[in-house]
Amino acid sequence: MIEQGDAKQNPKNPKRIIEGGETSDIKRTQEITLRPQNLNEYIGQKEVKKNLSIAIRAAKKRKEPLEHILLHGPPGLGKTTLAYIVSHEMNVNIKMTSGPVLEKQGDLASLLTNLKDDDILFIDEMHRLRPAVEEVLYTAMEDFGIDIIVGQGPSARSVRLSIPPFTLIGATTKVSLLSSPLRDRFGNVFKLNFYTNDDIFEIIKRTASILKIEIDDTAAHEIAKTARQTPRIANRLLRRIRDVAEVKNQNKITKEIARSGLASLGIDHLGLDQADRDILEFLITKFNGGPVGLNTISAATSEEQNTLEEVYEPYLLKIGLLERTPRGRIATPAAYDHLGHTQHQNELL
Repeated sequence: MIEQGDAKQNPKNPKRIIEGGETSDIKRTQEITLRPQNLNEYIGQKEVKKNLSIAIRAAKKRKEPLEHILLHGPPGLGKTTLAYIVSHEMNVNIKMTSGPVLEKQGDLASLLTNLKDDDILFIDEMHRLRPAVEEVLYTAMEDFGIDIIVGQGPSARSVRLSIPPFTLIGATTKVSLLSSPLRDRFGNVFKLNFYTNDDIFEIIKRTASILKIEIDDTAAHEIAKTARQTPRIANRLLRRIRDVAEVKNQNKITKEIARSGLASLGIDHLGLDQADRDILEFLITKFNGGPVGLNTISAATSEEQNTLEEVYEPYLLKIGLLERTPRGRIATPAAYDHLGHTQHQNELL
């Protein structure tokens, strides 16, 4: 069960949702239906699924809440989806928030005191929790209680409030930024890895079926190769290519339609977009392949350093087109080949 806030309704038309409008509500419903509802439907991440299944079955057998779970890995790999699945498998409510939203200790205390027995609290972007807010979690996770200060000055005193037993699921793309005391309080820590092309192919076929899109296997493979091994990107590309098919009055996505759609988006056969190619072109043409400091690349490409590190570099590193060194970033021979440049001998020294 997914716990949601009460919708604001128009008294003259109680069925119409005013906040966000009907269109946004339809889109939100579609996003939820694309998510797998249980572990059997979830494609990929076999080790994570196996260990989660054991933990869930054991907790249900003991009639206890799950131990706290930390999910970490690059964005778009299914951390939020797994949180929904855990709540469904455990048949409990889930409340969702994110680290930046929790500005004060009271924000987190309010969430915790409103939980019911065995509920799940999901905190996305957990590495962005403020230290003062994080401290509230320590006793909540271990002792199911929170300490609050009542009064001010010499008369101030600490009072502990009991909270129901619950499961905290934290998600982060930067596990190294979590403090050791917080990391150590999670009983289950799972790293999500990039997906194989075969897994992405299965995800595309599943999404196409849900969205009632007819697609050739060859087209699905073509999209899978360019999805950067990330389900979120695969689903986004599928929607955009569906738009191309509809504009061309085609009721089926073929390999030709897929290639046409990818070309219109500026995505090549390795899944690189124009921004990726600009980074590599800058390294090769301006600095003979590097090494180049991140701040220089940022200034030249008009991209923030965090964006370069978190969005572009992981995939370029993964497929071997970029290297990180103590002196800076270097374009590899594979990058030269991909962009059609010749690597001269003096660039290899």
